[in-house]
Amino acid sequence: MPETALVRRARKIDRVLAATYPDARCELDFDDPFQLLVVTVLSAQTTDRRVNAVRPTLFAAYPTPEAMAGASREHLEQIVGPLGFFRQKTQALLKLSQAIVEHFDGQVPPRLDDLVTLPGVGRKTANVVLGNAFGVPGITVDTHFGRLVRRFAWTTETDPVKVEHAVGELFPKRDWTMLSHHLIWHGRRVCHAKKPACGACPVARWCPAFGEGPTDPATAAALVRTEGPA
Repeated sequence: MPETALVRRARKIDRVLAATYPDARCELDFDDPFQLLVVTVLSAQTTDRRVNAVRPTLFAAYPTPEAMAGASREHLEQIVGPLGFFRQKTQALLKLSQAIVEHFDGQVPPRLDDLVTLPGVGRKTANVVLGNAFGVPGITVDTHFGRLVRRFAWTTETDPVKVEHAVGELFPKRDWTMLSHHLIWHGRRVCHAKKPACGACPVARWCPAFGEGPTDPATAAALVRTEGPA
């Protein structure tokens, strides 16, 4: 497909998804950049809903990087225990908080190059924080985003950084953060990994992968989730 046609189709899909999911946003709860950074790190290999459930207890005890850097390991493990991998996640939070205190005067840095120097923070986490806590446009290439952009034939890349750059060329920078939300919401609710609800998809007519899942409207409708996974 010529580049101009690809850009038009990609932007049309995003406009339809924006209308389909007018409430699309980060599904992790947070009050400030530090909270968002921490809950994003904690969300690995668990669900946003579970992270949101432990968030009030976690930040009531350790509301700042300074407080978390000095936390009791045992107490922190107890709080994050329900999320799984609690020892690794406790270690990650301790190292992360200590690095913010030691290298950034206790403030989460608002730059990608600085964020990715923090322990356990890659480009995906950094872009979540930049886009949602600082208003700096960023593309969040999680598993949903990567799956959908390949199904939409926006790119054939599988490396997240290459995906980020390829998709970024199709959209104005100002749209990157909301584009990420639109695709992630659609991936969680309709365009599932194993059985996408093709027959109930609002962008089916523009999707080269239409037919990977059930195309019968009633069958597909039964697969649609009204919210993200529990």
